[in-house]
Amino acid sequence: MQLRNASPQAAIAGPADRIHRRRWLILGVLITSLMAIVLDNTVLNVALKTIADPVAGLGASQSQLEWGINSYTLVFAGLLFTFGVVGDRIGRKRMLMIGLVAFGLFSLITAYAQTPDQLVWARAAMGLGAAAVMPQTLSIITNVFDPAERPRAIGIWAMAVGIGVAIGPVVGGLLLAHFWWGSVFLLNVPFTAAGAAAVWLLVPESKNPDPGRIDYVGVLASIAGLVLLVYGIIQGGEKGSWVHAGVLGPIVAGVAVLAFFTWYEARLRHPSLDVRLFRNPRLSSAVGALSLVFFGMLGALFFLSFYLQSVRGYSALQAGLLSLPFAAGQMLLAPRSAALVRRYGTKAVVASGLLVVTAALAGYQMLGTATPIWVLAALFFVQGAGMGSVMPPATEAVMSVVPRERAGAGSALTNVARQVSGALGVAVLGSILAQVYRGQLSPHLGALPAAARGAATGSIEATQAVAAKLGSGSIAGRDLAVFADSAFVHAMHITTLISAVITLLGALVVVTWMPGRGAGARRAAAAEAPTRATEVAGHGELVPAAAGRPAGPAALEADAAPEVSAPLEDAVATGAAATPASRRARAERADAHAGDPVQAEGQAR
Repeated sequence: MQLRNASPQAAIAGPADRIHRRRWLILGVLITSLMAIVLDNTVLNVALKTIADPVAGLGASQSQLEWGINSYTLVFAGLLFTFGVVGDRIGRKRMLMIGLVAFGLFSLITAYAQTPDQLVWARAAMGLGAAAVMPQTLSIITNVFDPAERPRAIGIWAMAVGIGVAIGPVVGGLLLAHFWWGSVFLLNVPFTAAGAAAVWLLVPESKNPDPGRIDYVGVLASIAGLVLLVYGIIQGGEKGSWVHAGVLGPIVAGVAVLAFFTWYEARLRHPSLDVRLFRNPRLSSAVGALSLVFFGMLGALFFLSFYLQSVRGYSALQAGLLSLPFAAGQMLLAPRSAALVRRYGTKAVVASGLLVVTAALAGYQMLGTATPIWVLAALFFVQGAGMGSVMPPATEAVMSVVPRERAGAGSALTNVARQVSGALGVAVLGSILAQVYRGQLSPHLGALPAAARGAATGSIEATQAVAAKLGSGSIAGRDLAVFADSAFVHAMHITTLISAVITLLGALVVVTWMPGRGAGARRAAAAEAPTRATEVAGHGELVPAAAGRPAGPAALEADAAPEVSAPLEDAVATGAAATPASRRARAERADAHAGDPVQAEGQAR
C-alpha cells in the first residue's frame, strides 16, 4: 500500500538521481565528443605547410589555406544557432549523435580531397557536422549539473580544449611524418565513432518543453553576411589593396546583411539569436571578451605555424610538440578558474586573463630568425594560462543568464563568439600579414624574372619554392630565402602587436561593462537563504527583462522514463514538493526581479 500511495515526486526522483550520480561520467563522454572538433583545428594548423607544398600536398595558396580554415568556421558559426535551437526542440542527445556521425563521415571525405577547392568544400561540410555537435555539449552540461557545480564542470570542459591543443599537433605531426597529409583528418573518425557510441549509452536526453519555430531567414542572413564580410577581407589581403570594388563591395554587402539580421532578429518571437539578451551587461561583456580574445589568438596562431616550420625549419612533429606549453597553461588554469572566481569575482579573473594574453602576444616581438626556442615555449605557456583564465568564467557568465530550457541557444552564442571571431581574426590578421610581407619582400625581387616575382610574393612557402628553383648554389637563391625569413618575421611582429591591442581592448570591455562583485554581494544580502535555494534549484538565472520571458528548467528524459515537468523537477532538486503556493511565490519573485536590471544579470555568483 505504501508503494501504491507513493508520491509522483518519488517516482520521478529515481531517473533524476541516476543522472546526478553519473554526471561526471557524462561530462567525460561530452569531452570525448568535443575532442574531435577541437583536434580538427589544431591538426590543420600543423598541416598547413604540407598542404601548401605542390609535391607533398595540394599546392594551396595563402588565400586557399585561409579558406580551408574559414569555410569550416563560417558554416560552423552560421549554423550553430540553428542546431542549438534544433537540439532544444528535438533533443540534444539525438542532435549530438547526428552531428558526430556527420563530422566523422565528412572528415573521411576531406582526407581524400584531390584539389584545394575540394578541400575547401569538404571542410565546409565538416563545419556542418561540427555545428551540430558543439552547442549540445555545453547545453547538456548546463542541464546535468546544478548551478553550484556548473562552473567547475565548465572549467573542465574548457580544459578539454587545452588537451585537444596538445594532442592535435603532436599526433598530427606523427601522422605527417609517416603518412600523407590527408591522414590528419582520419584522426577524427575514431573519436567520433567512440563519442557517438558513448553518447548513445550514457547521456540522458533533454529538450526544451516549449520550443519555438526555426528562424530560416535569420540563419540564411547570418551565413550570407559572414561569408561576404570574410570574403572581402581575404580579398583585401590577396589584392594588396583595400580600396577596390572586389574588396569593398563584399565587405559593405556583408555588413548590410548582418545589420538586417540584427534588425530582423530583434522583432521575432523565436529568433535564432535573441539580440535583446545583449542588453544584459554580464552577458554582453562576457561575449565581447570571448570574441576579442579569440580574434587575437587564432589570428596569431595561424601564422606562428609558418614561423616554426618555414622560418625556423622545424618539422610538423616538432612544431606540434612546441604547442604543448600552450595546452599546459590552459590545463593548469582552466579547472582552477572557478575557485578564482569565487575568491575574486568574474570581472577580475576575466580581465586579468585578458591582460596575461595581451602580455604574451606583445612578447612575440622578441622572436626573430634565431631566437632561442624556449622563449616561444614560455610565451605559449603564458598565453595558454591567460586563455584558461578567460574561457570558463566568461562561458559560465553567459550560461548563467540564459534560461536552462534554452541552453542550446546559449551554448551556440558562446561558440559563435569564438568561431566567428576566430574566422575574422584569421582573415583580417592573415590579410595584414600577407600585405606587409609582400611590401617588405618586393624591393628585393628586382633581379628575378617578372613571372618569378609574381609567384614569390604569394606566401613565404611560394618564396622559398622560387628560391629552391634558383638552386642552393645561387647567390640570388640564398639571398631570397634570407629576405623571405626577415620579411615574414617583420610581418609577424606587426600582426602580433595588433593582436595584443585587440585583447587589451577586450580587457577594457570587461573592466568597463561587466558587473563587479559588489552587485552580487547586494543581491546575496537582499535574498533569504531558502529563497536562494529555491531559485537555484529552478535555475534562477533570469532572461533579461527586455526578453520578457522568465527562466524555467528544461525537461529531462532518462532511459524510457517520462519527461519531468518543470514543477516536479523543482521538487526533485529541492527535496520537497513544489506546491501551488511555492510556485506562485517563485513567479512573484521572478516578476519582481524582471524589472530590476541588477537582478537580471544572473545570480550564480
